[in-house]
Amino acid sequence: MYTPPMFKSDRAASLAFAEARGFGLACAWDGNKPVASPLPFYLTSSADGTPRAAFHVARHNPLVKLADGTTQWMLAVTGADTYVSPDWYVSPDQVPTWLYQAVHLTGPVRTMSEDELARQIDTLSAKFEERLLPKKPWLSSKMTAGRLAAMKKAIVGLEMVVEEVEGSFKLNQHKSEADYTALAHVLAQGDADAREIASQMRTARPMAFAAETLQDNQLISERNA
Repeated sequence: MYTPPMFKSDRAASLAFAEARGFGLACAWDGNKPVASPLPFYLTSSADGTPRAAFHVARHNPLVKLADGTTQWMLAVTGADTYVSPDWYVSPDQVPTWLYQAVHLTGPVRTMSEDELARQIDTLSAKFEERLLPKKPWLSSKMTAGRLAAMKKAIVGLEMVVEEVEGSFKLNQHKSEADYTALAHVLAQGDADAREIASQMRTARPMAFAAETLQDNQLISERNA
């Protein structure tokens, strides 16, 4: 991944981002062309701290043949992204750009045993069911034994040993404070992705918004007085 230094995310932040997203594009090279599939995943760690990404694909997916424990795969994880118009800056002579967050995890992938796949199914569903609380979580035990067994036969569990972690959080960190805050204010009025990027910009450079945050707190105090 090409990443200018000012946009490079550190390893811990990149892994945290990937785990929070939990959905990416698994890509591999079959010798002639790239092969890719979008899929949900979760991260674990080996005893030595090496990250591992667990996921599954349909048994007939061409990626299965490439899960030989040697072939290098990439799991590309992206978040919100948004277009930026030059008109939204304070400074003149700006150009259009696109802001985004992306992480690439790279490493060999192996197939799981049947027991590992069973645990993977339950762990993966639990990860996303938790987001639906207070809904009672779905459990694989709710399925009839025959149906669950048939479902397991139709998929293959896979695990990537993550040997490389690359992260690029392009949030215009290199811009002046005036341009940075002006842009964040415009994006905060946009669609869901634009608002998410605006929120990430505030998190990345909180001091740029310190004055207005103080002012907002003073106004709230005055209203509550």
